[in-house]
Amino acid sequence: MTSCYHCGQPLPKRPLEIMILGENRLMCCLGCQAVAQSILESGLENYYLERTEISPTAPLPEKLELLAGYDHPDTQAQFVHREEDYACAELSVEGLSCAACAWLIEKRMHQEPAVRQASVNYSNHRLRLLWDDRQTPLSVLMSDLEKLGYRARPFRQDTHAGLLKQESRQQLKRLGVAALGSMQVMMYAGSLYLGIEEEAFREFFRWTCFIVTLPVFLYSGYPFYRSAWVALRERSLNMDVPVSLALVSTFIISAYATISSTGEIYFDSVSMFIFFLLTGRYLETRARQQAGETAADLSPVLPQMAHRISCSEQEDVPVSRLEVGDRVLVKPGETVPCDGEVREGCSAVSEALLTGEPLPIAKSAGDALVGGSQNHDSPLLMEVLRPAATSTLATLNHLINRALSEKPRMAQKADRIARWFVGRILILSALVYVGWYFVDPHRALWATLAVLVATCPCALSLATPVALTISTHRLAKAGFLITRGHVFETLAEATHVVFDKTGTLTAGRLVMVEWQAHADSPDKSLYLQLAAALEAGSEHPVAAAFHELHLPDLPTVSERRNHPGQGLSGDIDGTGYRIGHAAFALQADAHLATPDEGRLRIWLSRNHEPLAWFDFEDQVRPEAQGVITALKVKGLKTVLLSGDHSGLPQSLGKSLGMDIIAGGLSPEAKIRHVEDLQAAGGIVIMVGDGINDAPVLGKAHVSVAMSSGADLAQISADAVLLGDRLEAVPVAIGLAERTRQIIRQNLYWSLVYNIAIIPPAALGYVSPWLATIGMSGSSLLVVLNALRIKRYRL
Repeated sequence: MTSCYHCGQPLPKRPLEIMILGENRLMCCLGCQAVAQSILESGLENYYLERTEISPTAPLPEKLELLAGYDHPDTQAQFVHREEDYACAELSVEGLSCAACAWLIEKRMHQEPAVRQASVNYSNHRLRLLWDDRQTPLSVLMSDLEKLGYRARPFRQDTHAGLLKQESRQQLKRLGVAALGSMQVMMYAGSLYLGIEEEAFREFFRWTCFIVTLPVFLYSGYPFYRSAWVALRERSLNMDVPVSLALVSTFIISAYATISSTGEIYFDSVSMFIFFLLTGRYLETRARQQAGETAADLSPVLPQMAHRISCSEQEDVPVSRLEVGDRVLVKPGETVPCDGEVREGCSAVSEALLTGEPLPIAKSAGDALVGGSQNHDSPLLMEVLRPAATSTLATLNHLINRALSEKPRMAQKADRIARWFVGRILILSALVYVGWYFVDPHRALWATLAVLVATCPCALSLATPVALTISTHRLAKAGFLITRGHVFETLAEATHVVFDKTGTLTAGRLVMVEWQAHADSPDKSLYLQLAAALEAGSEHPVAAAFHELHLPDLPTVSERRNHPGQGLSGDIDGTGYRIGHAAFALQADAHLATPDEGRLRIWLSRNHEPLAWFDFEDQVRPEAQGVITALKVKGLKTVLLSGDHSGLPQSLGKSLGMDIIAGGLSPEAKIRHVEDLQAAGGIVIMVGDGINDAPVLGKAHVSVAMSSGADLAQISADAVLLGDRLEAVPVAIGLAERTRQIIRQNLYWSLVYNIAIIPPAALGYVSPWLATIGMSGSSLLVVLNALRIKRYRL
């Protein structure tokens, strides 16, 4: 056997074994072994005899709803990551029929004490769970979802796309049955409308309508009844409750009239009602799937297997089993499995997903490789620096999934209005029935059905999530990765954009252009060695410039200490040294020569006595001028806050035409500046880079970190600029304004339609079939309006 008995993937050099059907079967990884063990313990060993396919995505036996296999650490390593002390999982959810289903799942999950957060994105049928796995295993939460009637499985981009297509095909089958049935019923019902006098023929056509309507009612209408029953069982209301009440009551009345040979039948209305509902829902589903198509571009499928090199031998192992230090061969045309560094070989690698650079980048020994990038020309031997679960690509996917799962205030408000609306409509429908019963009993049922259907607030619940999903993916493709749900609302309201200087408006790559000894010494190169030793280990751009010199035999520094915004201090051979700005290193900067315009001067001192100075230059980003101009055109104030004590911030800010410029600031002083802007009523966006920016990033209304910055800055930020694409900032603000405009249009339309349709429906001027078309059309209109965001020019 050369492949895994459970999933069909290639076997590693040392496969695992498990006894199945009386024989030892080989498994490729602990995950497959754990799932197979769960199948055996559930008494479902015959699954391996009855299954129709062998693949990683083959369906497991239904009884395996115990889901114990998903609790195994090796299985969870493929789809669960940690956020502080909690486990976080992305799940695909089957069976979502309307936005209220998402609310119901969230409500049920939050009833579990272990669940900290449960957020469903109805647009792409995904659930994000944040829970304490020490208190409650994942299988228990997934089992709760099964009891609600929703099937959840670990999210994978390839299988999730297949799931959505499968649901779409199922909807199409139900729609086809409804279309065929409604046409037949209308033909037979038309004969009754013509006024056939013979009783035998009338009975024949009534029973024929009943038989033809039965599969439409039971099969095509099943999703509505199931959704309504689940909601009522959980003592809540969703959009399918009034729809199901209308369908069931009409069918029962018609069935009773058929059996008793008395009264009127309405089978044609039931069939047409279901047909129109399914048509609207199918078109809406297709539109939502189109809205989320860009998600696949942002989440490339990483390889399942990697070529690990051990003792000069190649071994194919699951990517999840790669560890730091492993050496992996990446062949031409293959995807880099995780973050690492090239050890041997030269090739061109495409990193367009992360950097936006369309052309492949040359890579050789010592260069970094990012998981998810594509190797083009030649094989590369890489050393793993981060496992797949914590790679850059995995982190970015977690961030964007978190943003999509967090509901902004507008979405939360719309959901509350929709739930409130359903309850009131049920009360109103009862009043309409009672009123018409005394006026004209024959019209009471029709008026009530029209009110129930026409006022279903599906469009209201769709107004916000579809637009946000499209906008989030559009911005991610432009290099602006949103990690928090509130960002769109706040970006659209922003008044000030605050920039750091080094690494944000400038490239952040300082180059030493000149240095000079300030004190007498027989070996002046010693000062260069001392300065490089003090800067060793620092992440500041000045330190990077010293690292680029590759000076050998640096002296050992003890008691090294970082003074944010000032410099570094440390002891060398028992003597205290400082390197940094003049005020820090020398305690006084009078009488000292100032550097040339556009240069940064750093001083080296011993006991505050100057030893040498070093001049550095930094390049202004070529897109910086265009970004500042675009922001000013939008009416925003631009602010430069820098820790640089030289005259660089002032000269740079003036050359770019910025409104407020402040240099020589400590992190605390930057925070005070932001707080002053906020106290004056400003909505502040902060764009920064580096560890020193983390506190002020956290203080701003919206924090944006450069992707090349420190990890702490990225984690603290509400958005990340992929590939350091600064030009994405004004684009994001413009798209946020457009998104807010479309969301408001959707909300206004939904509210106006649902309120305006009540009087004519209650007064009997709107028939049930017309109400169905209006309700479905309203939902479809909202989705199509949101799709206009895809045409926004980035």
